[in-house]
Amino acid sequence: MAGQDETPADGRTLTDGRTPAGGPPAPGGRTPAGGRPSAVERTVAVGRAATNGRSAPQTRASRSVDAAERTSPATSTEPGPLDHYLPGFRAHLGLERSRSDNTVRAYTTDIADLSRWMHGTGIDDIDLLDRDALRGWLADRHQRGLARSSITRGIAAVHTFFRWAVDTQGLRHDPAAGLKGPRPARHLPEVVGATALSTMLETLADTALGEHEDERAAALAARDWALLELLYATGARIGELVGADRAHLDRTQHVLTVTGKGNRQRRVPYGQRAGEALALWEHRRPALAGPRAADALFLGARGARIDPRVARGVVARALDTVPDTGARGPHSLRHSAATHLLDGGADLRSVQELLGHATVATTQIYTHVSVDRLRKAYSQAHPRA
Repeated sequence: MAGQDETPADGRTLTDGRTPAGGPPAPGGRTPAGGRPSAVERTVAVGRAATNGRSAPQTRASRSVDAAERTSPATSTEPGPLDHYLPGFRAHLGLERSRSDNTVRAYTTDIADLSRWMHGTGIDDIDLLDRDALRGWLADRHQRGLARSSITRGIAAVHTFFRWAVDTQGLRHDPAAGLKGPRPARHLPEVVGATALSTMLETLADTALGEHEDERAAALAARDWALLELLYATGARIGELVGADRAHLDRTQHVLTVTGKGNRQRRVPYGQRAGEALALWEHRRPALAGPRAADALFLGARGARIDPRVARGVVARALDTVPDTGARGPHSLRHSAATHLLDGGADLRSVQELLGHATVATTQIYTHVSVDRLRKAYSQAHPRA
């Protein structure tokens, strides 16, 4: 987002795949003891079968896939055959498809990774790429320890990219047609208890209302309190708050208008305590505001709209103070808000509207973590409770 501030000094990108805890996955094709191969392992096995010359005929592309396993081609720093498509693809995602900044960054990173892999394997022409080669690229990503979600996202990226290339760039065929991957793992969200969250927020309030060495430090403390209160109060995504402007706040009605996925806008309420935090932040905001501040709701230390990664860091530091929880990211506050609403008796449709889910099926995952609500319903309804 233009005019964002406080980009971390190390320049890390949050779209890179992380190595799952416990080390890299086992080589593809190996069946876990007592079970069937996972979808990821089947994808890896197919990619290898297409390149080993024993179970499938070799094309120029598939011979290159075999080389990929020996040389880790995606580490190549040379320009790849897809690089010159990236500016147009990025514009297509952002302007025509109205994808979020995070999605644009993630998809272009995935296609850049594929481009490096193609260069490293000797596939120097996009027309030489086939579905078996793409399976080899997915196998390579698996062997590098990328998470299942990153591999699944990569499949979505290549489907979008090659459809665009066929439609607008004169590509003769879509090598990703029919390419399938593993289903993303369905993890129960990490939820922080209501009492623990209340304690964390009151600590932030005490810090914001306490003594500070200068006006800037006081403004940053007020910003952090307001950001955390609003995240928990609204259940909004961090990108939605980072992108919000002051004009989107209705301070009389205690309602914030946010823009979610697909550029869909929704109005979300917030409570009295979040209103107090926002009032303090509004009062101290001029101490941070620089020439690039415009109307951004939350600012970074340099006076422009706060960078999403910096906002995530603010949340992570606050959650570090909460004992006995592995929650670290802003989505933990979103998950917690949804679960606590259900625990308090809110209906599923209302929570769906608050979170901006396109279907209620997405919201239903929170019913699985709302154990207190389930136990209460059981004790009230079951004749043998």
